[in-house]
Amino acid sequence: MDTLSPGQVAAFNAVRARLTAEERTRVDIASVEAVEPAATAARHWNFDLPAHAADQALGPDATDAIRRALVATWALELPGRAKQAALPGEVMELYPYWLDRMAEFLTSAGDSDARYDADHWAKDVRLALVLSVPGSLTQNIDLSSPLGPGQVVRNGLHGHGWAALIRYVQARGWDRTWLETHTEGRQLIDFNEAGWDRTWATGAAICKTRPELAGMFGSSWFFDPPLETISPRLAYLRLNPLKGGAFIIHQGPAPIHSERASASSPTRKALIESGDYTPSSWLVAWPRSTLIPWAGQRKVALEMAKAA
Repeated sequence: MDTLSPGQVAAFNAVRARLTAEERTRVDIASVEAVEPAATAARHWNFDLPAHAADQALGPDATDAIRRALVATWALELPGRAKQAALPGEVMELYPYWLDRMAEFLTSAGDSDARYDADHWAKDVRLALVLSVPGSLTQNIDLSSPLGPGQVVRNGLHGHGWAALIRYVQARGWDRTWLETHTEGRQLIDFNEAGWDRTWATGAAICKTRPELAGMFGSSWFFDPPLETISPRLAYLRLNPLKGGAFIIHQGPAPIHSERASASSPTRKALIESGDYTPSSWLVAWPRSTLIPWAGQRKVALEMAKAA
């Protein structure tokens, strides 16, 4: 992706055109002032902080139409930012799809008062500023996330063993940044085994170009070990990384995990409501030392399958 398509340029400019001249000037100023604070905030564990930096630059009375125009403004500049980030081909080939989806989403709000969901706003700010990048058609990858030792130690203290701490120390996980994957709920087209394998492989490609990275992780209720029995079709989410050299860390139950786990499965919902199952979030961490070789083996297997 060297440039945006004419359709993408037209869509993003159309979002800007909905504003008054004064509002566009406000967006243009914020599009410069918010970049550095957002990039600095992206290193924090709080995923939403770059969006908060954008809100601060826009001012407290900014409408959602203004927020959409800010994302559109940054999207028009995205090819240059992606080039500067020296991203691998595995990421660059995904951008046309993601930018098409972003353009569709921003332009679909014909009513300037249409609500900009906070999670969508946070994800779009990160994507437009190349703080997060495409990992597959459904997953984004944050380029700099911390993974502190506290939860790794608690994992052992709470009876889940100390193997994770050993692997964490071997990866120097406390003084190196990690990649982190996030699911984009607006486009679940490849939330499947092949899509997730592609996400991990994209992360491996980024790690190969950035030796300072410790590896890649993700956290969710769908890494919960009991799902291997309750929802066996989701078992690959945890088992594939573990077979490839990842380790897992228990993070615990919370109402949000129960809510999300019950949303798409009547079976899980019934078990949760009866008290027979309480979902827990687990963090899957895949150190670069095993992630990169796994991705290499996957690539060879795909090429052999294609040639057969």
